[in-house]
Amino acid sequence: MKELLYLEIPTPETPAVTAWLHNSFMPSAGQAAPTPDGLRIEWRDRPASADEPLPAALSVLVWSLQRTTYLKVFRWGRSPLPGERAVLKQLETEIRAAFPPTYPQLPPFDPQAESIFDALAAAFPKTVTYFQRMPNGEADLERVYWWEKRWRESVQAPQAPRSVIYRAEEVPAELRSQATIPSDADTYDLVYIGGALGVIHAAVMASLGYRVLLIERLPFGRMHREWNISRVEIQSLIDLGLLTTEEFETLIAREYEDGFNKFFDANNPDVAKAPVLHTPTVLNIAVDSDALLKRCGEKFLAAGGTIWDETEFEWAEVTPEAVTIHGQHRKTGDRRSARSRLLVDAMGTASPIAWQLTGGRAFDSVCPTVGACISGGIDYPVWDSTYGDVLFSHGDISRGRQLIWELFPAKEKEVTVYLFHYHQVHPENPGSLLTMYEDFFHILPEYRRCNLDKLTWRKPTFGYIPGYFSLDKDDRTVAFDRLVAIGDAASLQSPLVFTGFGSLVRNLPRLTELLHVALQNDLLQARHLNQIRAYQSNIAVTWLFSKGMMVPTGASLPPARVNSMLNTFFGILEAEDPDLAERFIKDRATWGEFNRLALSAATQNPALLGWIWQLAGPKDMARWVGSYVNYTLQTFLSWLFAWLPAWVSRNRAWLEKRYPAFFLWLLAQSYHLTYGMGRPLAQSPIRIQAPEISPSPAQPRVPASAIANNRPTPEPDTPTPPVSSKL
Repeated sequence: MKELLYLEIPTPETPAVTAWLHNSFMPSAGQAAPTPDGLRIEWRDRPASADEPLPAALSVLVWSLQRTTYLKVFRWGRSPLPGERAVLKQLETEIRAAFPPTYPQLPPFDPQAESIFDALAAAFPKTVTYFQRMPNGEADLERVYWWEKRWRESVQAPQAPRSVIYRAEEVPAELRSQATIPSDADTYDLVYIGGALGVIHAAVMASLGYRVLLIERLPFGRMHREWNISRVEIQSLIDLGLLTTEEFETLIAREYEDGFNKFFDANNPDVAKAPVLHTPTVLNIAVDSDALLKRCGEKFLAAGGTIWDETEFEWAEVTPEAVTIHGQHRKTGDRRSARSRLLVDAMGTASPIAWQLTGGRAFDSVCPTVGACISGGIDYPVWDSTYGDVLFSHGDISRGRQLIWELFPAKEKEVTVYLFHYHQVHPENPGSLLTMYEDFFHILPEYRRCNLDKLTWRKPTFGYIPGYFSLDKDDRTVAFDRLVAIGDAASLQSPLVFTGFGSLVRNLPRLTELLHVALQNDLLQARHLNQIRAYQSNIAVTWLFSKGMMVPTGASLPPARVNSMLNTFFGILEAEDPDLAERFIKDRATWGEFNRLALSAATQNPALLGWIWQLAGPKDMARWVGSYVNYTLQTFLSWLFAWLPAWVSRNRAWLEKRYPAFFLWLLAQSYHLTYGMGRPLAQSPIRIQAPEISPSPAQPRVPASAIANNRPTPEPDTPTPPVSSKL
């Protein structure tokens, strides 16, 4: 038998596809006969012979996997049948017309009239069922809904981002009339908006002696994601002095022995099959995110920081002297305002500030990501808690997405499972978290042979992970006068495995020192603050991997195409030295290593170049060439000016005193020559003295209500260093 056609039909209704084959499809040649799994098309006028012992027929088979339908056509004999190609073309054309891609809209939800469970039960029944079994499931499902709603609105109206940052003369009269005037007590050096990634950086800056306010729209310490990282990346928190080695050990939920990377290849050509790639030191540390946030929150408060939780940021007014932030308490409705030297946007992908700064072009791509923390129910040999899945697929393209799993061991018998896909942002198809969750609950048993009803659901994990394809380090606006963005709000992420958390932690020394210099010298205009970014030239050039994993909206690709591309490259990585594979996935590969790997992939599988062209198209390929030329130039400059970072460090005292703006620029260039090329410094150039805190990590968690809006006095033996406020 010979396989002639392989299609993915973008519908979970496999019986409907079978019924269409039985009742609606009339082949242009041969006679159709229904079968339980599809159709048989027979050429009855061609009897079997010695040369062709099998009947002259085509078998059309359909099956279901990953909540979609796949179809294959096989010829029973060796020789082509009369009209065979026309039948195949007819089948593909008609079945695609009968089952086109669909992009469901978000169901309406009125919290005053119904519960979120009632609103979503018809469209997302399994999602409702299993969120009902989670602690705080109703509130968490509402968060998923509102996050998707805000994301959809921002994508579908990209030319009209909502204004939330105003210069003094631009503030609308209605906003001015509602605003409250900040008191002297509500005057700060820094205000962070966003309490997840924000509190980590805020704790560092507060420990340097700055007066810092953290504004968080949820109860402080609530996380919708878990974090995995390696010891090499987390070392920056220790080098900075935010955590001690002993403290970090208490925050490790689990450290696994090995991580696996494997993509489904049953339908791949032989050249695109690959063995498992082992990455034992990639994302192998499961961080207890709640404990980390609690610890950073305690250090932040002990250093004199202030937290306003359950407070919604509304707008900010920028003057030459300060920025005034206006918000509203979500429960009481009380309006609150604060004045600061600098505003830091850490609100993540849905940040209205990020959308305004970029004129609606906040991201080029996104990874809609859903999952859950699970306790028990997935046992050996289905899963061994000493191993994790870093990147894994168990099927081909499903309804316009290549679904990828991640599985990480957590404390005791817990496990965190994610399902995501790389997605091209499109107004008709923004990317749906709720649709992904419905898929997650349907196909998790396919992935890990488990009974959902026997699992203990601890909490959901979800979010939109952004991607921005930068041509160079100055391509994206991350700052305004007295405002700078960090983390996901700045779209700082790796195409493979690192999100805003990984980028922030790896670049924390870089961001901290640049921000410290800017504050100390009052260099808070946009032209200065735009230099404070975690851009890496070697990441910018690898965005082509992300592009190769995105199915364009409305397009129909060969189902195995993305898996074939991934297996080609990961197979080459598996054959390389393990250290090189680790460096590549951790965004530390050099220009020479990148080129060698790319050439190896093109040589091993020449079709790869055509596949990439089909997915990227001429416009994005031209952009990539620009990124590659810039990367090549930056590699040359990094070699030519390798002496610059040490020279800047030796001459810091007089340079910063006499030429502060020039010094900030030189420092930013020095970091670009090191961190920006994937070569972080061995030791942080700046170190804080984090205050001691009395609560033990083993003690019960401090309720948000007990720490919000309080600014404890530091202990006598840990005085807060003085900071000269210039407000």
